[in-house]
Parts: sequence; structure tokens; C-alpha cells
Amino acid sequence: MVSSGVKFGTSGARGLVEAMSDEVCYAYISAFLQSVVPDSKKIVLGHDLRPSSPGISSACVAAIQDAGRSVIYAGALPTPALAYYAVLIRAPALVVTGSHIPFDRNGIKFYRPEGEITKADEKVILSAEVQLPDQILTTALPAPDYRAREAYIARYVNFFGPEALAGARVALYEHSSVARDLLRDILERMGCQVLPLGRTEDFVPIDTEAVRPEDIVRSRQWASEHSFDAIFSTDGDADRPLLGDEKGNWLRGDIVGILCAAYLQASWVVAPVSCNTAVEKCGLFKQVIRTRIGSPYVIAGMTMAPEAAVIAGYEANGGFLLGTDIERNGSKLIALPTRDAVLPMIALLCMAREQNCRLSALSQVLPRRFTASDRIQNVPVETSRELLRSLESGGDVLHSLVPDCGPVTGVDRTDGLRMTLASGEIVHFRPSGNAPELRCYTEADSVERAQQLCTDCLRRIALVIAA
Repeated sequence: MVSSGVKFGTSGARGLVEAMSDEVCYAYISAFLQSVVPDSKKIVLGHDLRPSSPGISSACVAAIQDAGRSVIYAGALPTPALAYYAVLIRAPALVVTGSHIPFDRNGIKFYRPEGEITKADEKVILSAEVQLPDQILTTALPAPDYRAREAYIARYVNFFGPEALAGARVALYEHSSVARDLLRDILERMGCQVLPLGRTEDFVPIDTEAVRPEDIVRSRQWASEHSFDAIFSTDGDADRPLLGDEKGNWLRGDIVGILCAAYLQASWVVAPVSCNTAVEKCGLFKQVIRTRIGSPYVIAGMTMAPEAAVIAGYEANGGFLLGTDIERNGSKLIALPTRDAVLPMIALLCMAREQNCRLSALSQVLPRRFTASDRIQNVPVETSRELLRSLESGGDVLHSLVPDCGPVTGVDRTDGLRMTLASGEIVHFRPSGNAPELRCYTEADSVERAQQLCTDCLRRIALVIAA
């Protein structure tokens, strides 16, 4: 595991495709089975649409079967759909996906019967000793079992109702999302008219925290050409939503999270430190907990809630985690404490319809705080860490990055370096936990200022790195 470079990040084990050999994947799966879920007899398995995912899945099947377990192969499905079905049948799950990172990388996500593995589980997996066979015999994947797919569709149709979106029109940016066909089925079964757009068989690494310039242009062009109430899309494995309004403007994930939590009447809300401070300033929730970035930390914060709380979590990427069952109008939405893209998108569209307003108007009730984020790619983690150490010590480097914002008035080291400036604006740098990238998050009182601050900081810090 160490020599391959395939290691745990913020969500699952990830590495270059060329490093994810049959032996490495077999070792990870074997360690998970013997150390984390030794008594489970059935394992749910699925994957995204990356070219490398079926091959890695075959190595997973070999490890599962050699361990004397049976495989429920659900095929190409969203990560939350696989996790949800695993919760329903009380079985562990494995998802082969690299989420939003480039197609030359991939990964494996691990789920206990009750949900995502913890950081403690990761340590147990890494310290396990496993026996590899002399030869790993992989075979063609079996025919998919569609029960997981149907259960995920029923989750939303049954709770929101088959007429909840009657008369609505949604543009579906399909690209290479594993949810592209399933999401269309959900929307149509809820009475929605769907306009499919942008389908491709080439993998597109959609990052909902750093939307590509071409997707910003494309969505606004679609809005000028078509009439719709919203644009729905996701990242590659559909655990992060990419939601656009009727004007083709993409909504920030942390705003989507706040609105979804409010729609579900959550009382205990957990969000990483990188998210918009509007969650505290809006006064809609009894308790707001801040964590490090990554769903395992959000889930840990959710477990701290008192028994009577309605618990929700979300990340800056928009992935929404539901910690308690929600009952409404005689229907129940079962808790799913892992990132989900479908729930927040449908919830916000239903919210707009119930309030008789456009999607773009929903956020107007929130404090005027806006965030932006982007990243510099191909920056080794150690380079990022050394740079943050230099920034934290202050001096010329820091002032050269944010020369017009005044001195730093507060520092948060929960995850990376998050600086509150005298201007009230926020600049947050952090090495990515999934790829060799340095991420920047900014917050200001206007969309334009937040974006400009992010762009300027990354441009200046790129010069520092190059020097």
C-alpha cells in the first residue's frame, strides 16, 4: 500500500490508475473485510463511469469471493445510492470511484453496514496484515442487480411525492455523471419535464467547488436558448450536486446546504470550516458545529447531537448528509449520513415551488455573505504545507497575497490556514486531501469581491510557488 502511493484522503483510498494494480486493490479490500467487517457475508459493490472503474471492480470481486463472501454487484450507480441500499439491507459496501478528480486517478470508498468508515477504521485497514494469492484471478463482472437503483429512486419519489415537480422543467447536464440516467428517472417519476444536455462518453472531472470556466459559459448559454426552472448536474459519482438557477448561474454548495437544512427543518447542523459563515449568521439553526474538511469529520460532528435533534450536515461542495429520519405528510425520508447530491437539488426546487418563487430568489433571505473557491493543480502536499507555514509566520509573503485587506484579525487552524482580515473578508488555504492541489476559499460581501479575492490570491501564490 505504501509503495504504490495509493492512500487514504478525505474520502476513501485514492491514487493514480497505474498504481491501483489488482494486488493493491485486493490488499485494501482484504484488509477492510478482515479488520472492519469480519462477520458480514454479503458485500454491495458498484462503481462510476471512469474507464478504469470496471477493472478495479473486478479485483474487488476477486478479493470478496476469495474471502468467502458473496457480492451484490449493483453496476454503475451513484455512491449515495450504493450506500443507501447497503444501509437498507445492513451490508457493507464498496464503491470504485475517484469522485471529481481527473480520470487518470481513481479510488475506493468503504462503507460499514451503518455508513461510512471512520478515520479509526482507516488506521485499522492500513495496519492490517493480509495474505495475497500467488495469482489474482479476475473475471468479467456479473450482471447488475437493479434493486439498489430502484430503492434510491423510491427514496425521493415516495417522500416528496409523484406530483411534487409536476409542471417543472429541469435541464439535466449529463456529461459523464454516473447519475445521468437515474436522475432523469427520478425527476420524470416526480412529474418533471427533463431537458437532457451535454452528454459525453469521455470522462469529465466536474469539481463542484471549482466549476470550470467552460461550464459557467455553457450553463448561461443554455439558459438563453431554453426555458427551464433549474439545471441539475453532479460530479462523477454523484455525491456532490451542481445546481444552477433559471438564469444558468451555478449556486454555491454551501448555500445549497444551508437552504436544504432549513427546508428539512434541521436543528443541529454540521459543516466544515471552509463553508460560508451565513450558516451562523442566518439564525435558522439551534446549533452549528464546525469541523475539518471531509465527510468523516462532518459525520463525527453529527454524532455529537442530542437525541431529539434533527441532524444535517453538508460540505462546501454541496454534498448533503442527513443524520436523522424526516417524517412529513405521512412519508419518511430515511437518514443517509453520507454525501448525497440528489436530495439538496430536489429539496431546493420543491422549496422554490412551495414559496412560489424562482430558484435564484431562495438565497435572498440569507445574510449577504458570498464564497468562492478554486485551486492550483500539481502542487505536492509538502510544498503546500511549507507555504502555509510561511504564511502563518506572517511577514512579506502574507501581505503580498492580500495587500488591500488590512491585517489579520483571526486565524483558524482547524484545517489548513483560515485567516479573517480586518476588512471582514476571509482567505483560507488548504492542501487537498484527494489530489496534489492547493485549494483557496474566500468569503466577502459580494460575489464579485469573493471571486476576485480568490483569483488574486491564487495568482499571487502561484508566483511564490514558482519562485
